Formats: sequence, C-alpha cells, structure tokens
Amino acid sequence: MPIYALPAPLPPGLPAAHDTLQDPDALLVACFCAAWCGTCREYEPRFEALSAQYQGRHVFVWIDIEDYPELCGDEDIENFPTLLVCDSQRTLFYGTMLPHIEHLDRLLASLAEERAVVNTGSVQHTRSVGTRTTLPDIRALFEGQMEKTATQHTG
Repeated sequence: MPIYALPAPLPPGLPAAHDTLQDPDALLVACFCAAWCGTCREYEPRFEALSAQYQGRHVFVWIDIEDYPELCGDEDIENFPTLLVCDSQRTLFYGTMLPHIEHLDRLLASLAEERAVVNTGSVQHTRSVGTRTTLPDIRALFEGQMEKTATQHTG
C-alpha cells in the first residue's frame, strides 16, 4: 500500500478532533467534495449542522478533492457527495449518497444500532457494509501527521 502524507494545513475538522478519534467507537465521516460543485455548496452547511449534533462522538471532515487529491488515493471520485464512514478498524460505508442530510443521519443511526448489537454479542458475525476501496487510511494519516507535528514542536 502506498504511503501518503497529509498536506499542511490539515483538512478542516481534523486538528480539533484528535481526542475524539482516540475513542475506538468514534466514527470518521469524510465528505469528498469540490468547491466548484453547486450540490456540494448546498450540502456543506447541512453537513456542518449534522456534525454539530454528533460533536464529541464522531468526527466529520469536509475534504475538497482538488485541495487534497492525495486523500483520494487511486479512487476516481466523480459524483458528489461521496462519503466515507469508517471506525478504527474498517470502512463501514464508502460511496455516493443523495444530497439529503437525512440519509447520512439515518446511515449513522443504523450503523450505531448494528454496532450495539454486535457489541452485546447478540450476533455471531458482523456483516460487511460498503465496499473495498483504495482510499488511504485517513485516520492513520491524521495520527501520523499529529505525531510528526508533536515531534517538530518538541525537537
């Protein structure tokens, strides 16, 4: 797997979310968008409002694919919004979604319900949600960037 380096500055939302990402139950919700996309411009304030509802439980990140192309890996993101939802272990959802914030909110609620069932041991196995992607592990990239920044400030 190729190694990716996050550019500076980090995408909005990541630096302030460091503590939340330490929680293994926290989800990273990344929206891949483009500044020139009218749908993205309309979706962004709703995405930010949903982010506020989940503040402290999940991390929402808005990633302009033209500002941060390295975060797309080998994936060609052609439709917007394209969403990535992952926990500390795996991708739970990756794909385009209709630009209705209620759909994302319902997806997060259903993932929480599914994870609660799995955590109580009521299910013998988990089912895979989403698809395999060649997107870089944004959580790991962020952790590496934070470690690199801490080292630079202490050295």
